[in-house]
Amino acid sequence: MIPGKLRAVGLAIILAWGWKRAAIALLAGALSSLAMAPFNAWPVLFVTLPVAVWQIDGAGAGRWRGVPAAALTGWWFGLGYFVPGLYWIGYAFLVDADTFAWLLPFAILGLPAYLALFTALGFGLARLFWTRDGSRVIALAASLTMSEWLRGHTLTGFPWNTLGYALSEPLALAQTASLIGLWGLTFLAVAIFASAAVLIDGTSRGRKPWIAPVLAVALLLAMTVFGAIRLSQHPTVLLANTKLRIMQPNLQQDARFNYSAKAEVMKKYLTLSDRASGPQSTGVRDVNILIWPESAFPFFLTREADAMAEIADLLPKGTVLVTGSVRAPDLPPGTRITRAYNSVYVIDHDGNVLSVYDKLHLVPFGEFLPFQDLMEKIGFEQLTRVQGGFIPGTHRHSMDVPNAPRMLPLICYEAIFPGNVVDRNDRPGWIVNLTNDGWFGISTGPYQHLQQARLRAIEQGLPLVRAANTGISAVIDPLGRVVAQLGLGLEGVLDSGLPVAIPPTPFARAGDIPIMIMLAAAWLYVIRRRAAK
Repeated sequence: MIPGKLRAVGLAIILAWGWKRAAIALLAGALSSLAMAPFNAWPVLFVTLPVAVWQIDGAGAGRWRGVPAAALTGWWFGLGYFVPGLYWIGYAFLVDADTFAWLLPFAILGLPAYLALFTALGFGLARLFWTRDGSRVIALAASLTMSEWLRGHTLTGFPWNTLGYALSEPLALAQTASLIGLWGLTFLAVAIFASAAVLIDGTSRGRKPWIAPVLAVALLLAMTVFGAIRLSQHPTVLLANTKLRIMQPNLQQDARFNYSAKAEVMKKYLTLSDRASGPQSTGVRDVNILIWPESAFPFFLTREADAMAEIADLLPKGTVLVTGSVRAPDLPPGTRITRAYNSVYVIDHDGNVLSVYDKLHLVPFGEFLPFQDLMEKIGFEQLTRVQGGFIPGTHRHSMDVPNAPRMLPLICYEAIFPGNVVDRNDRPGWIVNLTNDGWFGISTGPYQHLQQARLRAIEQGLPLVRAANTGISAVIDPLGRVVAQLGLGLEGVLDSGLPVAIPPTPFARAGDIPIMIMLAAAWLYVIRRRAAK
């Protein structure tokens, strides 16, 4: 009875055309966004991705083998997916509303409309190699994986809310990322969740449409078992004699965060950093690594001697500060500073700068503008309002930190790029992710950011320590367990040990080679099935 009703629903979706077709795709995409953090309602994809398959089936009634119709359907699906998934970007345009509020519609609709082009590409490519049997699910999985990869690399890339993140909860499922990374998870997610679409296929010519969804469920179970075994074999181990304190100031990102607030900001940081965290706590004297978030100061830290002296007074002997700060370029004395780096400093108890890292992967429209000079001439500026834009760093590198293994700094959304994090010739002992999600208010954005950073820990087999201005700060072990966490919108300190890294994972060693092999095998299978018809 149920297969008959399902077939009727599937047939209605296949035959839908015009505005009904667009509305179905838009709704399916919007529901799919619930698979991302903080909802993690990934079973919804068992409904929405079969809808995508049926709509691509129906696109065959259009011209040119249905490729344009499938691509347009994919664009509507992508628009529905990205608008609710990325609405929080609009908050950043309200920080300085007098200047940027007029751009709000372009942010919450324009960016999703652009990103939906990649979904359109995936649907159109899949239709080009479409078949009439279960192999069409593999065609869609391969096509969307490739288009999602392109989304993550084109024009500096933005792989936010890639479909593979649907398999990052529960934690056992996420362990497969240690083998094949985010792009491999994306392929599996589409193949698994879209498999139910073939249940409406007929049984003529010996077809057994139940095989695909059964195999999909079996694969989910196998991933769960693998993950559970891996988690049991690698319990969290903390490094001896390394004590961390993350300071989360919960400073609102608004027009008041400027140089005139220097004394107020420093007072808050110093007081909060030395706050007792329990009855036996003696404040910052309990730790040897103090961590502050990204761009923590509305001034050039190392050019303010009084601020550096206050930091030196705060830090006990043997304790260092890891902090984000804007950094002025090295210029002759008296030269006007118009541009800056977004940096991480390691500062010791004498106020000496031990090492510096400059952010490599800058945020478009936030830290720089495409065609910067031209855009500024016609009156545009990026959200941070730094004339000329921030200066990108030259290379990613780890940093020496006393009392701890070498540390790899990632600033803000540098943590969302899989495979572009750790240099295999410079493997660190831990990752620190400094960020300022205060731009995005109390929204789903910071939860998604944490979800993506956590997957980098699993992919690499490295612990990740996250310091966020307004939250969510966390200490995460190399298998993705959250050892300690300070929630969104809270002020406080988070004390924790530092988890020990595990040996490099298969993904850390091989990178994208496994997913390339998977895609090659998938396309070979699809092409052979298509040729056999």
